[in-house]
Parts: sequence; C-alpha cells; structure tokens
Amino acid sequence: MAVDHLYVHVPFCAHRCGYCDFVTVTGNEDLRARYVDALISELRAGLGSQVAVATVFVGGGTPSLLDDQLLARLLAALPAREELTVECNPETITEAKARTLVEGGVTRVSLGAQSFRPHLLSTLERLASPEAIRAAVPVLRDAGIQSLNLDLMFGVPGQAEADLDGDLDDALSLRPDHISYYELEAKPGTRFTHRNGAELERQADAMERYYERVVERLQAAGFRWYETANFCRPGHEARHNLAYWEGHDYLGVGVGAVSTHGLRRTHVRPSLRHYLEAVEAGSPAPAETEELTAEERAQERVMLGLRLDRPLVVNGLADQLVPEQVDRLERAGLLSKGDGTLVLSERGRFVANSVIATILR
Repeated sequence: MAVDHLYVHVPFCAHRCGYCDFVTVTGNEDLRARYVDALISELRAGLGSQVAVATVFVGGGTPSLLDDQLLARLLAALPAREELTVECNPETITEAKARTLVEGGVTRVSLGAQSFRPHLLSTLERLASPEAIRAAVPVLRDAGIQSLNLDLMFGVPGQAEADLDGDLDDALSLRPDHISYYELEAKPGTRFTHRNGAELERQADAMERYYERVVERLQAAGFRWYETANFCRPGHEARHNLAYWEGHDYLGVGVGAVSTHGLRRTHVRPSLRHYLEAVEAGSPAPAETEELTAEERAQERVMLGLRLDRPLVVNGLADQLVPEQVDRLERAGLLSKGDGTLVLSERGRFVANSVIATILR
C-alpha cells in the first residue's frame, strides 16, 4: 500500500525507566545489528517500489543508542521524505552522533529531557544529568539540526511549583523550536506507581494548576499551543504527529510498531526474538490485526482532532456526536461550532477529555 507517513521503532534502551510503558529492551547489544538488518528488510517489503513519503519518525526506545555506523545504515535505508525525526537521549549525543544524524538527512530531533532538576531526574530514573541536557543542544545545533524538540514532564513525584518554573526557565533558555510537555501518567501496578503512589496521590490536585502554568509560560514565550501537550514556534509543528491527530494512515515497522490503513490496524507483537526469527526467515513480522468499525474510526477522529487548536471538520462525523451536549457545552463556553466544524475554546482545552467524553455517543 502507498503511505505518506512512516514510523520506525528502535526498542533498545540502556535502562528501562519505571514509568515507561513503551516496547523497549535493555542490553542486547549483540542483537542490534541484526535488528537494523531486519528493519531494512521490513521497510523494503512494506514500501515496495515506493521511494518517498511525507514524514518519517524513528522512535523508541532510544534510537540514538545505536552506534554511529548502525544508525547511519538505518537512516540510509529510509525513503526520501520532507521531515525526518529521530528520538534521542541527551547522554548519547556526541559531535560524531550529531554529524551522523545530519548526514543521514535528519531534519528534526526530539530530545528526551523530562526535567532539569536532579532530584526529579533521579525519581524518573533518567540517566542524563541537567548538564548533559544543556550540552546536547548546542552540539545538535552546531551540526545543523533544523528543528529541535524538548520532551518534558510535569506531575513528577516530588515536583514543587518552583521546580516546574525552573524547568520552564531552563527549557526556554535553550531556545528549542518545539516543546512537548506531558503530564506523567504512571500505570497502575508498575514499580514506579508502587514506589511513588502516595506522592502521586498527594499532588493530584495540583495538576490542573501545573498544566495552566505550562500553557501560560510557553504562550507568553511565543509558542503556539497547537495540540493538547505540544507547543511550537512558527513553522515547527511536528508534521508526523499531526498525521496521527488528523487521522491519516501510516505504516509502522519494527517490534511493537502499529500501522493503520483504513479500518485495519496492525500491531507487531512485542517479542524481539520472534520478530527477528520471522523477518530473517523472509516472513512478515508477527502481528495481530484489528478490524475497526466505521464508528470506532470516526470516534477516534473526533477524539484526536479536538486535541488541536484548529477547527475539526465534522462532516461525516456528526452521527458520533450528541447534539444536545454540544449545544450545552457551547453555551458554557467550552467549545464553538462553525459551518460544519467544531473547536474547543481555550478553557475547554484544559478539560478536553471530559468535554470529548460528554459529546461523544
């Protein structure tokens, strides 16, 4: 199938952070070259004769944990594209790594900072120090990276308001082009929640205030709050992520990757061993296929589309909405209706999950 958007998953991490629920593996250095070869084989099978896409996102895991030669091989195998993002951890960035990224055609780096406060980085089990985060940015800039995103978190156990303001000050001092600022979601039953559950519960009431502070500070600094957790300077939207939020089809390759084509969604199983065995034998990656209903896809379109600051065209989606609730929330100032469109107000965006749950059938 022809695709415009490609996701490539690299699962390797030096350490698995307690709050993480992505498909990752630690160690396995002896398997990394085999994995890159398998990715390249899967790419060729999935793309066929297609030589160009609009966006590519290489995520993980920690893609920048690959040694420079392996990373260069992977980047060279990707199709031509207008935007190429690679996720990197600050402690992996060297001048040689940055050159490898730029020479491989990377236009955008998403740097996993999470915080600049040492005690919060320790709580999150992050390996990078604040100094490593600050040092990585000029190295990437000097190499020629065109667009830089910082990933940050609020709601970390032990985070005070002064910590949040300090993180915002430090992030803005680095002059990134884009900031993704997520509320920490600790999954029930994880060791992270077991260790920090009491503190997470104690500070739960502060999360709305923290979120409002993030939005206020970043907007005042000239960033556009264009998606629930994402902020950009003009011209630096994450085009690949916009494709998800706008409901476009995409191809995912690698262990744990997801693809969506029409009403069909495919999940590659999260076993590294089974993935390698299958692809090396010339078989498709072991995966499970989910057949979505038109109603499920339409509801996804509403849920994701209303995360954006631009109006959602509701033609074809109206059957998923409860008109009386839409009217009620419009009167309450939480959303606005246009000519066949719907958009949340700024006030509505702070309670987006509740608004969306209320208006969907």
